[in-house]
Amino acid sequence: MKLVTVLILTALPLYCYAGIGCDLLDDVVNITIDPDVNVTEYINNMQEFLPGEETEKSFILLKECFLHQSRETLEKVQEMQEAIYSSFWCARY
Repeated sequence: MKLVTVLILTALPLYCYAGIGCDLLDDVVNITIDPDVNVTEYINNMQEFLPGEETEKSFILLKECFLHQSRETLEKVQEMQEAIYSSFWCARY
C-alpha cells in the first residue's frame, strides 16, 4: 500500500502541471493523511468523488492505511506533499 501511496503522490506534479484543481487535490490529500479524521467523516467528505460502492471501498482502505501509520510517517508524507507542491511543475499554479 505504501507503494501505491508513493505513486499517487509522485503523480501530483503532473496533475498540477495540467492546471486542474491543485487546491482541491491538496484538500483531499490533507483529509486523507489527517489522523484526526475518522473513516466515516472521511467518506462523508469524499462523497462527490465516489461514483460507486467499489470506489468507496477503495477510499475506505486507503484511509484505514493512513490511520494505521505513526504520526512520524504521516509527517513525512506531509513533507513530501509540500516538496511536490513547491516543485518546479506546481510552482506556476
